[in-house]
Amino acid sequence: MYMLKQHLRVTVALIIRETAARYGRKPGGYVWALLDPLAHVAMMTFLFQAIARIPTLGTDFGLFFATGYLPFAAYQGMSSFMAGAVRANKNLFSYPVVAPMDAIVARYILQLLTSALVAIIIFAICTPEPSHLSSMNPGVVVGSFVAATLFGLGVGLINIPMFNNYPLYEQIFTLINRPMLLISGVMFLPDSIPSPFQQVLMWNPLVHVIMWFRTGIYPEYRANGLDLEYVGVCAAITVMVGLFLFTFSRTLREDRI
Repeated sequence: MYMLKQHLRVTVALIIRETAARYGRKPGGYVWALLDPLAHVAMMTFLFQAIARIPTLGTDFGLFFATGYLPFAAYQGMSSFMAGAVRANKNLFSYPVVAPMDAIVARYILQLLTSALVAIIIFAICTPEPSHLSSMNPGVVVGSFVAATLFGLGVGLINIPMFNNYPLYEQIFTLINRPMLLISGVMFLPDSIPSPFQQVLMWNPLVHVIMWFRTGIYPEYRANGLDLEYVGVCAAITVMVGLFLFTFSRTLREDRI
C-alpha cells in the first residue's frame, strides 16, 4: 500500500511538471492544444464546403470532420507524446522513487485528459445546433476515444526503445506516419471506397476507430466493415509489445536514455 501511494504521489508530481513544461505556467498555454485541432477542422470544412454541397454523412461539415479528426488526433498526440516520455524525464530517474513507468503513466493521463477536454470544446464549437448531439451514444464515443489513446500508447511505447536504438527507424516511422491523416477515414467514409482499395484501408486500425467513433455521433451510420474485435486486438498487441520492449530494452536499463 505504501509503494502504491508513493507511486501515486510521484505520478501526480510528474503530471504537474509535464503540464508546466508543455503548456507553460500560464493558462493561455493550453490554448495551443485547442487551436491545432480547431484549425484542422476549420480548414477541412472550408475546403470541402467549396467543392461539395453536403458532407458524406449528416448535414454539418464541421461536425463530420470533427468526428474524424478528433479520434485521429487522440492517437497521434498520444503516440508522439509517449515516445519522448523517458527521454524528457531522464534527469529525474536518478532519484530512487522515480521510475520510467511513472513518466509513462503521467504522460498518458495528461494526454488523455487534454484530448478529452479539447474534444468537448471542439464539439461545442463545431455544432451550431446542440440538439443534434442529443442522439449521441456516450458509451460508444468514450469507448472508441479510449481505444484511440490506447493504440497511441502502444505505438509510443514501442517507439521509445526503437527510436533510441535505431535512429533510422525514427526517420522511417515519421515518413510512414505522415500520410496517416489521409488514409484513416478522417475526410471520407472508408466503407464508401470501392474494392479493392477498401479492403486495403481496413487493415488500418485507425479506420475502424474513426468509424466506431462516428457510429456514436450519427445513429443512422451503419459503418459496414467495422470490426471492434480487430480494434481491441490491435490495441492490446501494441500495448503488450510496447511494454515488453520498454521493460526489457537493454539500453534503457543501462543508461535510461
